[in-house]
Amino acid sequence: MNGSAVEVILAPLETIPPGEGREFSVAGERIAVIRSRTGQVFAVQAGCPHKSGPLADGLIGGSTLICPLHSWKFDLSSGEALTGSCRLKTYAVRLDDAGRIVLTAP
Repeated sequence: MNGSAVEVILAPLETIPPGEGREFSVAGERIAVIRSRTGQVFAVQAGCPHKSGPLADGLIGGSTLICPLHSWKFDLSSGEALTGSCRLKTYAVRLDDAGRIVLTAP
């Protein structure tokens, strides 16, 4: 690969209800896209680095995500663990003018 990033349209924002997440596969990577109750959109690796819990099914509060398996907490903005000793891989994500989720994939 040449190292350049590519923008990928994933889905319309309304496919993810506020306070929930959905998992997508992009270039062979599983990515959880999370929509906060305030409308912010985040993208992180889909499996918890602790025990591979499905992060798209986690609890969302503000910009915090709690793994559904073992309650580890992560900051969605930075990927930093708020409990535990690991970090999430984060991805750049935005909404386009049509309200679609656009992910920047490496």
